[in-house]
Amino acid sequence: MIEAGPGIDAAWAHLLEAGGVEERLVATAGESAHGAETVAVPVSLDEGLRAALAAAGSDPLYSHQLAALAAARSGNVIITSGTASGKSLSFNLPALEGLVADERARALYLYPTKALAQDQARKLSELAPPGLRHAIYDGDTPRDDRPAIRRRSNLILTNPDMLNMSVLPHHKHWGDFLAGLRFVVVDEAHTYRGVFGSHVANVLRRLRRVAALYGADPRFLCASATIANPADLARALVGEPFELIDSDGAPRAGRRIGMWNPPVIDPKTMKRRSVLSETAELLADLVIGGVRTICFLRSRRGIELIQRFTRMRLEDLGHPDLAELIAPYRAGYTPQQRREIEARLAAGELRAVVATDALELGIDIGELDAAICTTFPGTVASLRQMWGRAGRRTEGIALYVAGDDALDQFFCRHPEEFLERPVEAAILDHENERIQLAHTLAAAYEVPLGGGPDQPGGADDRVLGPRWRERADALVSAGELRRSRDGRYLPRGPGFPAGDISLRSASRDSVAVIERSSGELLGSVEAERAFTTIHPGAVYLHLGRSYEVRELDIEMRRAVVDAFDGDWYTSPRRRPWSTSRRRGKCARWGMGPAR
Repeated sequence: MIEAGPGIDAAWAHLLEAGGVEERLVATAGESAHGAETVAVPVSLDEGLRAALAAAGSDPLYSHQLAALAAARSGNVIITSGTASGKSLSFNLPALEGLVADERARALYLYPTKALAQDQARKLSELAPPGLRHAIYDGDTPRDDRPAIRRRSNLILTNPDMLNMSVLPHHKHWGDFLAGLRFVVVDEAHTYRGVFGSHVANVLRRLRRVAALYGADPRFLCASATIANPADLARALVGEPFELIDSDGAPRAGRRIGMWNPPVIDPKTMKRRSVLSETAELLADLVIGGVRTICFLRSRRGIELIQRFTRMRLEDLGHPDLAELIAPYRAGYTPQQRREIEARLAAGELRAVVATDALELGIDIGELDAAICTTFPGTVASLRQMWGRAGRRTEGIALYVAGDDALDQFFCRHPEEFLERPVEAAILDHENERIQLAHTLAAAYEVPLGGGPDQPGGADDRVLGPRWRERADALVSAGELRRSRDGRYLPRGPGFPAGDISLRSASRDSVAVIERSSGELLGSVEAERAFTTIHPGAVYLHLGRSYEVRELDIEMRRAVVDAFDGDWYTSPRRRPWSTSRRRGKCARWGMGPAR
């Protein structure tokens, strides 16, 4: 336990001492600090916009923000810089400049999560430049408010899912907005990789087609964390060339880095102590030492358990007051629950948060001192993003706690492979046959495909790429499209093919979790995970509390739970169904060996 007063120095000294026990701390490193590189706000900017920047404390600008503004005046731009370096202002400046200059101009901001859109909307409200009328348009937006938002707003914040399902198939309702579309912002572009990125790349091409129907040719402004191929990724997403701004004029605080490996508890099998228990002890010690900390883990159940174990340790050590200042954060919570946790964290009311990668991205969660990444998150880019959430303006601590799988243990045996590992490239393939077929069908329902250059869809070779005709012919053969006499590809009848496209691997279908005594909606679970997570008899962990599932009604998409005070939890068995009829296994609470 940290007995010294709060502060990074005391916390780091304790980690060095505790890490020597059973060789837990396998390596340390550091990142040096550097100062800011600032430039004056250009006088060419609108006077009202300059005044808003000054009032928000953004005068002078960082050098990369001015570089992005200059580049965006002539073409598409992708900006990469470190966490908390002012990337948002880098794309806000050119977009807001365009909106101020032309009252008919419109801007569309795309975010991978609703929370990020909410966060950016708050920042825009704080900046409050003249003439800005921004609004969020997502699945949480009341339907009665949507027509007014389309008519009134000159900047709309949404997500690719909403663009796919609500905007593009119903573009006739968006005619005025699309006719004035001058800027499309794609924030957190590095998240659009793999299957998700391949889907989004097709959605953005469909957006370009529909915008062209209304006479618009928007400029794209992308922002990304550091990756190996930012310009290539942006081009793959949008289908047009981009100028890269990869300088970083923001100040950077120093960072102390540690690699932590749980000790072996069984020399015969080389089994190590539970990574959850080990992380909980580290987190509790940091909290006692006054170090505001964020802890990341990919597993939803795992973050609930770390939070529970940390609370237990703090209570055992005589700090019940601190135990109340730790919150879990993951998908499956209601929007109100997530907003409350974000607000408490940003206001400094929480001492620690344990989160899935839902908080990896750039939501403003205030000043944090330390970041723990429990097990390797899959990419170095994600790891750097997670570590970058802490120690932004003052020196911070970044910890990696290894799991017992082969990759984590390889890194612990070869720490240089971990500490010096370069960030990866983000790869997508918008011409993947299965993905492009679905979007080609959706595109045909939005605007007929093909035809001459003066006809709607005539620029499809340039926008969709060389293989779209091959996909369209396949859809004709399958009876999904028909070919007109002038060579265009048309829908066979009424339909809504965009509704059949799921951009993400997660299911859109979810089961509501309801507490029986109060009728309160606790959260939701994807339908595909319901049978292993919220089956009758399962213990469901939510916001640090335990509930026993009494009923699962798949048809009604509802699970009914009661508060539970037992000292055990359940987890699904990782074995074929044929070998056992039991749906789950039980484990006791504890801070000792893995359970």
